[in-house]
Amino acid sequence: MIFQAYADRASLMAGLAKVIADELAQALRTGPATLSVPGGTTPGPVFDALSDTDLDWARVHVLLNDERWVGEDSPRSNTRLLRERLLRGKAAAAQLLPLYAPSPQPEDQLDPLAQAIAPHLPITVLLLGMGNDMHTASLFPGADHLPQALAPDAPVLMALRAEAAGEPRITLSARVLQAARHIHILITGPDKRQALDRALTLPPLLAPIRTVLDQATVHWAE
Repeated sequence: MIFQAYADRASLMAGLAKVIADELAQALRTGPATLSVPGGTTPGPVFDALSDTDLDWARVHVLLNDERWVGEDSPRSNTRLLRERLLRGKAAAAQLLPLYAPSPQPEDQLDPLAQAIAPHLPITVLLLGMGNDMHTASLFPGADHLPQALAPDAPVLMALRAEAAGEPRITLSARVLQAARHIHILITGPDKRQALDRALTLPPLLAPIRTVLDQATVHWAE
């Protein structure tokens, strides 16, 4: 694990956006690229900076790490936030790989959604977040199918349910996350720093972020 501390959050967001843009630009010199990002509001400033970056966005496929099983009309939709903050401006030309399709249960759509994603793997640049409970994507401690989602032979996508997750979730499996060429984790504040330190001492079932830490660069600011 590489740990990168920044003087403040503004420096963190600007610096991380530049790193991601540079890695995408390098990949685009030889072919298309895939960018996977988290939901939530924390990475919003990174998305804002990327959306104004000169890249061959038409050859970039973008997908979320995970999604709540809600439509884009819901304020809890990560896809909705992605369209508002990243897939606009210059980045509006990027191709979205959806993690939601209208259906009562995520299990009903796992296969078609995964089939659309598979040709664009491995992920070129992966940006992850981490909760205070040390979850990443929708790999929550105590989730109903967490052992299967962490397994080396896990499918591309898994449907998971956990008490802390609220709605049913669909998530990239640990196998797909680990295979990314560049892995970045964005965290802020003392609580997340303490959670990261705890994760280093725990197995993946208790701290799912542990599955990618050895290959990741962690970007942190107070």
